[in-house]
Amino acid sequence: MNPATIYHRPLSEFAFATDGTHYVFRLRTGKGEARSCRFFYADRAAMAPELDFACLPMKKIREDRYFDWYEVRLETKLERIAYWFELSDGAETLCYFGDCYEMAGTPTRADYFQLPFNHRADRLSVPEWTKDAVVYNIFPDSFADGFRTLSGGSDGKTGLGGTIRGIAENLDYIASMGFNCIYLNPIFAAESYHRYDTLDYYQVDPHMGSKEGVRALVEKAHSLGIRVLLDGVFNHISSSHFLFQDVLRNGMASKYYSCFYQLPAKPKLPAPGELPEYTCFSYVASMPKTNTADPYLRQYFCDVGVYWIREFDIDGWRLDVANELDDGFLRAFRTAVKAAKPDAIIVGEVWENAAHYLNGDMMDSAMNYDFRRYCRRFFAEETVDAETFDTNVSTLLLRYRENALFAQLNLLDSHDVSRYLSLCGENTDKMELSVLLQMTFPGMPCVFYGDEKGLCGLSESEYRQAMAWGKSHPLEDIYRRLIALRKEHPALRYGDFVTNFAAGRTYSYSRNWENTRITVTMNLGGAPIPAPQTGRLLLKKGGNHAIIGAWEYEVREEWIHGGDDL
Repeated sequence: MNPATIYHRPLSEFAFATDGTHYVFRLRTGKGEARSCRFFYADRAAMAPELDFACLPMKKIREDRYFDWYEVRLETKLERIAYWFELSDGAETLCYFGDCYEMAGTPTRADYFQLPFNHRADRLSVPEWTKDAVVYNIFPDSFADGFRTLSGGSDGKTGLGGTIRGIAENLDYIASMGFNCIYLNPIFAAESYHRYDTLDYYQVDPHMGSKEGVRALVEKAHSLGIRVLLDGVFNHISSSHFLFQDVLRNGMASKYYSCFYQLPAKPKLPAPGELPEYTCFSYVASMPKTNTADPYLRQYFCDVGVYWIREFDIDGWRLDVANELDDGFLRAFRTAVKAAKPDAIIVGEVWENAAHYLNGDMMDSAMNYDFRRYCRRFFAEETVDAETFDTNVSTLLLRYRENALFAQLNLLDSHDVSRYLSLCGENTDKMELSVLLQMTFPGMPCVFYGDEKGLCGLSESEYRQAMAWGKSHPLEDIYRRLIALRKEHPALRYGDFVTNFAAGRTYSYSRNWENTRITVTMNLGGAPIPAPQTGRLLLKKGGNHAIIGAWEYEVREEWIHGGDDL
């Protein structure tokens, strides 16, 4: 065995508690190198001179092109755990202690891996409702200003004229599709139609409506079983916001000077074509970056987060540019929001690995742009094979603690990227298989408004186009069927994800939950493959029940753990 391929990290996604008595421990090895792995654990605080280790076999849960992944689930009343691993390839046995792969003599307590104490405060606790959530992302300006209408506008502060009332009047449509959560891009007073340059966090943009309209929207949504998430833009504000305006007038004498980054003694707005002399969102001078470590500003934004929960009963926040907010602010914001509403969710805009933020003290979830990226390569662009894609899937499944995994916001597109159907070359077959994976993958599926209507677009003005209310598209029925499938079968929401095979352009995986296995088998344009014949057929694309042809799929259900086939 090659020790360089063996990896474990305590107090991470490799070792964590899910509650007071249940733990998950993971180990990575080189592919095919270990024949068996065993897990040894003991009470690290035991009074005896030597620790008394118990032993459990580890189960291989994933294998990809490079690695095997092993896992053990431990139930114990122990709150302090010392542990180590034993690996065998049949000829050689390797002991993995702490940071050592073999140990001369008798190890001391400090030599073992340690889970020092299972603190309640350190466990990631994510609202349970997230496992059942199917999210509809609305760009408010582009959705509706009434029942199935848009009036339009072009003054820079409004583009297409969407309103809060328009969203409320069309909640029945959203509910009929099967969505039970809406995430709204910014609705607060701002200078631009996108509203990511906030002027007032306590006021609804007058082009969009009023606070009374938001209250009516939330009340109606809740009556339909739909939760509501708002977009919090705290990384930057409008240069016209009163805080920055005071700094422009008074320079270092402003009591808000420390609310911003890298300001000269007397800041000024740059001339056209000049770069700003202060830190901004990107290099956009009209969006100066906030210093959320400043005590006043930190409290100001925490108060905003609490206000919209207490006064309007919203169900959580999506945090814009969350990975540029300081950790202290994220911890303070979480504390404030969870005190106001314990089951509120905090979702961060993080385009890469978000593990740093998902350990229980900052955010509950992140926007899973890597899910989109991997789907784009496999389904839309056909630039990688199934084996490579499955290796990418391993990355998605294993880089977070379990609670965070089931709360990931799995998206194919958003207000910031090209429409996924455009990336598919408007090929509905490719889109359908991508949505099939999205609706059967661990986490919260998130659909950008109009995807179900076949909206396309590569540029900002195109992918933020008006909702196609008068347009019908085959994708509407596809979304309805696949969302209904997810909601009907708990295994698709709560189950383990197990790859059955990944070869060429064919891919098969199962979701296992309690005594049920649901298997998805898809063919991404390759030669026909035999269709599974076990279990009960839930959904099929293709008329030949013996095969799965190009761009076809099957979904089947069967009993496991000794039960009879369905």
